[in-house]
Amino acid sequence: MQRFSGKVAIVTGAGSGIGKATAERFLQEGAKVVLVGRRREKLASAAASREDQALVIEADVSDEAEIKDVVARTIERFGQLDILVNNAGVAVEGDVASLTTDDWRKVMATDLDGVFFASRAAIPHLKTTRGVIVNVASVSGTGGDWGMAAYNAAKGGVVNLTRAMAMDHGKDGIRVNAVCPSLTRTDMTEDMMANEALLAKFNERFALEGPGEPEDVAAVIAFLASDDARFVTGVNLPVDGGMSASNGQPPQ
Repeated sequence: MQRFSGKVAIVTGAGSGIGKATAERFLQEGAKVVLVGRRREKLASAAASREDQALVIEADVSDEAEIKDVVARTIERFGQLDILVNNAGVAVEGDVASLTTDDWRKVMATDLDGVFFASRAAIPHLKTTRGVIVNVASVSGTGGDWGMAAYNAAKGGVVNLTRAMAMDHGKDGIRVNAVCPSLTRTDMTEDMMANEALLAKFNERFALEGPGEPEDVAAVIAFLASDDARFVTGVNLPVDGGMSASNGQPPQ
């Protein structure tokens, strides 16, 4: 399929995991893609197969000036912006009593401020193209986890910010949706993947076989960004192997 021929997409956190899989999916479907992240070598690797379609920009989404520059350079290079995927994220474990202020600020700065900064910079250009924002939230934004207070708060903010932006900018022709993955095989979850006992507990909760792969989430992001979802906005779509179908009681 070439659903994104003639389109320009920005993907943050594009050097690995869900961001890399999403950038690759857009490239395969004909888009020009701006890959944004903090490690240039990872970004270059993700863009290597289609360098003529790709622009690599090393930037930190928590820095307002840097993300404004990303959008400006996108317009300078490609002349338009059609899709923004706010994927960059970090996680720090801890409850409210144990989290340091620095850890709290770190998670909020990347996971929530980054979505705000990038969206605010992109919206004037997305109005012109009647474009799309897809945020990468989490099932951790729709329900709580033990010992993940900052991450839960930030992703919960992304979930409701998605709804607010969809309402505020729908009449501008901009659709805004989010995906809410559960456990997905990425660099961020590497330690979890190595814990067989923990994986067994997760697999008790999946309706399908898990964990998810980055490509599973990228496929849903591509759907939400495409004209196939032209009448879909304000949705926080679980990509979780059926985990959120449960009422929380354990399997018998």
